[in-house]
Amino acid sequence: MSKIQASAKIRIPKGRLEEFKGAVADYIKQVKEKDRGTLQADWFLSSDTTECEIREAYKSSQAVLEHQSNLRESIARIFERFGTPYSVTIYGDPSTEVLENARAGGLDVKVFSLLAGL
Repeated sequence: MSKIQASAKIRIPKGRLEEFKGAVADYIKQVKEKDRGTLQADWFLSSDTTECEIREAYKSSQAVLEHQSNLRESIARIFERFGTPYSVTIYGDPSTEVLENARAGGLDVKVFSLLAGL
């Protein structure tokens, strides 16, 4: 079992920043309540408030699958209301099922396997 990290970028529609912040707050609350294998779930706002970069980390591919299952409705609502991420990168060696789930959701995913690190 190896740790999986993910980064995604999403545009925030003009005039909808406060609505977006509310949706993100609800999402984070649900992650805290439902997920056991999520190590990080940080959403960063650009200085011009037009984009958000999402950084998440999981204990394993199994933890990613549990996260996808636990947060399926919340994620779908965010994507429906604000659009799907325009950039998604996964770091590590995700299972085939993790990749299939991401791509089935219409995401164009790049995967980077660890070359060297601590």
